[in-house]
Amino acid sequence: MDGTIIKALSGFYYVDSGSSVYECRARGKFRLDGTSPMVGDRVSFDADGSKGYVTAVHERKNFFIRPTVANIDALIFIAANTNPVTDPFLIDRVSVITEEAGCELIVCINKTDIDPADELFALYSSSGFETYRVSAETGEGIAELKNALKGKICAFTGNSGVGKSSILNAMLPRLHLQVGEVSEKLGRGRHTTRHVELFDAGDETYIADTPGFASFEIEMMQTIDKSELQYDFRDFKDYIGLCRFADCAHLKEPGCAVTAAVKDGSIQKSRYYSYARLYELAAKNKFWENK
Repeated sequence: MDGTIIKALSGFYYVDSGSSVYECRARGKFRLDGTSPMVGDRVSFDADGSKGYVTAVHERKNFFIRPTVANIDALIFIAANTNPVTDPFLIDRVSVITEEAGCELIVCINKTDIDPADELFALYSSSGFETYRVSAETGEGIAELKNALKGKICAFTGNSGVGKSSILNAMLPRLHLQVGEVSEKLGRGRHTTRHVELFDAGDETYIADTPGFASFEIEMMQTIDKSELQYDFRDFKDYIGLCRFADCAHLKEPGCAVTAAVKDGSIQKSRYYSYARLYELAAKNKFWENK
């Protein structure tokens, strides 16, 4: 039979065939070839009663290491401007990964009942990202966000404590997902979500709640070739190819159209600083050594 993995937990894969959910193990061949099934995968499986074995993973349109999901239409970065405050660099790092994966990034700012995050909202809406402000506490903006996800397979991601599970509870009250308190002293939340799971939100919409990450973990995500990085910043696209030098890295070169756009405000400084930081990280990767 064929189905979709909707949950992975403790070595078990829960596969939805469309009529039933089966608890499956993965065949040993996956360990040998290094291909691990992921939530979101379309798979073939053999079943005996309600249990079975995953025998094949179908071709993926994309996949992510953090969160560990596959075949995602939109990744929703949940941010906040209050305890914990989201560093825009984290959003920019994830935006690069979604561009590489051919996946839509939607920015969702939570806790706007405490802080409306005007600067954060302006930064991403002006940089070409679909951006929403919500409050899981009051329900503000939840209906608009849910409507924006209609018909998509989505995954929530973001720092621990920003309210991913709380937003899902507000969108789908029947879930009753566990939520955690944020440490006032440390400014970060506890990992209340321990695994990735897809939830049916109706209207052919599926949303995955995922474990949060700490700030340092974002730099351990997929690496990007430095020469390709410029193409992953959508706000650079109107300026690429207009620089004095064809191999311009958009750092300190004279006649750079990108840095000129930063100076005149056409490109947000925060976005450019993230590019420069990511370029430095990418430059440390010796891609040629692995070829």
